[in-house]
Amino acid sequence: MTTIITIYTFLAICLGLSIWKSRTKTAQAFKIGAKALSIMAPSLLAIVGMVGLILGTLQPETISLLLGAEAGFTAAGAAAILGAITLIPALVSFPLAGSLLNSGATVTTVAVFITTLVMVGTVTAPLEIKALGKKFTLLRNSLSFIAAIVIAIIMGVILG
Repeated sequence: MTTIITIYTFLAICLGLSIWKSRTKTAQAFKIGAKALSIMAPSLLAIVGMVGLILGTLQPETISLLLGAEAGFTAAGAAAILGAITLIPALVSFPLAGSLLNSGATVTTVAVFITTLVMVGTVTAPLEIKALGKKFTLLRNSLSFIAAIVIAIIMGVILG
């Protein structure tokens, strides 16, 4: 509770400073934020709804069977690929990761999903190729995929 109070106090102070410095820029920033929220809200709600349906439909035993220690490297491989091709905000994926861990998924499987989700940009690759070139994009995504797997294995060893 103290952390929440601290964060909101800090935000209130920053908002006050922003208004004091420039009311028009602060208002413009709120308009930009509201527009971004309105664009992201449908996909965020859909993802939260899907996660809720999946976690509500599947029993923890099923999740453990599919993503737990019994599934082994197959689950981690599937999670790595799913994370690499999924485009959802990382902020949404963290509660999903917590729910999966609580339902019996292994740390390695969840970690590889989160790290590939954040580090690998399969969906955004065409835009990245236009901006940075094909060679750079392929190299970055390949190295990021490998690094994500290594990070997940290390996390599994340390936290698992």
